[in-house]
Amino acid sequence: MSSEKRRALISVSDKTGIIDLARELTELGYEIVSTGGTARTLRDASISVTEAADVTGFPEILGGRVKTLHPLIHGAILARLDLPEQQNELEEHGIIPFEIVVVNLYPFEETVARDGVRLEEAIENIDIGGPAMLRAAAKNHNHVAVMVNPARYNSLLDEIKAEGSVGKSTRCKLAAEAFAHTAAYDAAITKYLNTLYEYQAEKYPEYLPMAFKKIQDLRYGENPQQLAAFYADSGPLTGLAAARQLQGKELSFNNINDLNAALELVLEFDDPTVVAVKHANPCGVGSGPTIFEAYNLAYDADPVSIFGGVLALNRPVGAATARVMVEIFLEVIAAPGFTAEALEILKEKSDIRLLDIQLPERRRNDFDLKKVIGGMLTQTLDREKVDVRQGTVVTEKKPGDEEWKALDFAQKVVKHVRSNAIVVAGSNQTFGVGAGQMNRIGAAKIALAQAGEKARGAVLGSDAFFPFPDTVDEAAKAGIKAIVQPGGSLRDEESIRLCNQLGLVMVFTGRRYFKH
Repeated sequence: MSSEKRRALISVSDKTGIIDLARELTELGYEIVSTGGTARTLRDASISVTEAADVTGFPEILGGRVKTLHPLIHGAILARLDLPEQQNELEEHGIIPFEIVVVNLYPFEETVARDGVRLEEAIENIDIGGPAMLRAAAKNHNHVAVMVNPARYNSLLDEIKAEGSVGKSTRCKLAAEAFAHTAAYDAAITKYLNTLYEYQAEKYPEYLPMAFKKIQDLRYGENPQQLAAFYADSGPLTGLAAARQLQGKELSFNNINDLNAALELVLEFDDPTVVAVKHANPCGVGSGPTIFEAYNLAYDADPVSIFGGVLALNRPVGAATARVMVEIFLEVIAAPGFTAEALEILKEKSDIRLLDIQLPERRRNDFDLKKVIGGMLTQTLDREKVDVRQGTVVTEKKPGDEEWKALDFAQKVVKHVRSNAIVVAGSNQTFGVGAGQMNRIGAAKIALAQAGEKARGAVLGSDAFFPFPDTVDEAAKAGIKAIVQPGGSLRDEESIRLCNQLGLVMVFTGRRYFKH
């Protein structure tokens, strides 16, 4: 260093822990250089502070837009202390380097998340000097320790007290964290600007800036040998990331994945509905006048598979529903609320994870992401409500009102079953689910076998067209009276002709629901 004097630059929007940090750094012999609001906070706490304006000899201008963008600040951050020529430049210009830079940024995401926020206010919360200092310090991490996270203040102080300075490996980790912080900040700004005016950004631009914040580390992934964590979208927490766990063990990777599948399906329904999921596929779905009746229908749909399952409900859980829930082993119950009496009853099974979750809006511009080797696939989520009455009846026989209800119910469920998918159902309950098969007739046989005698008079829904009429033949043998499918096969006429011969109804929706 060009001077024995040690310096720390502190300029923070989030003042959490900053007084204690600055006081201890001062006691360790550091001069604290700071900007307006932070300097006032520290001075009010009787901590000696040098204003950045006193270092630069230039006042803050443009309403605070320009504070630290000056060679006497950035030279002190970026100087390579291992190069004699840069040491000489520092001395020539009277620059004392910074050993520590502590910066966090204007609360842009919190600002734009508020209802009714004005554009002018959002723009003024785009930090310029802060990211510049962070990036400069992170670039020069061979000589500077940069901090963005108040949770790391104590470990920083402990290392300085123990070692006399911040070690190289720690500086490298802190630099990576700083670059991640500024990248997330820029992604949030990009996301906001893309929603302004009548401007509509390209749905898939050349670069796709995205930011996620870690909610928690998970014990492991799908299997014990896999590491895992749960990240939330940038911005206000919603959906599963905002759920409040009221009881039970920590959520696992598989719990969260299954819950997502259950929530996506329960959002299809307006009536009180319960969805039971195992291994990301619905095993029982029931709708009824009350959530109690809906639960019983979901349970009766498949009493075997629901054991150890994950449940999503679109109504609060009351005492009557809780009493029947504790009769079996369930992994997770997620609902928009639990009555006090229900919570008391569910305490009997303390291992059941209870989640109070506000069902999110079904935003049509949400994206689905899938990591692949060397890249990522993205697509819009299919959030259009299922309405089979908008389809075309292609058979001589037409559906009655109850058949329309059952066809609609079956297709809402089949939309969320892994392909190839077949669902056998009534107007408010699933009877059989054939999921993830390599051919459609195989999925149909599984669903029909599971439904058994309940298939007689029921309907069958398919996620994609029938390549052959064999599924119609199997359905008729089992007693199915109506079928709904997208249509579009070169051999559609064969399936339609067979339906007419056997007296079945068939509806084409023109909408495929592959789910991989």
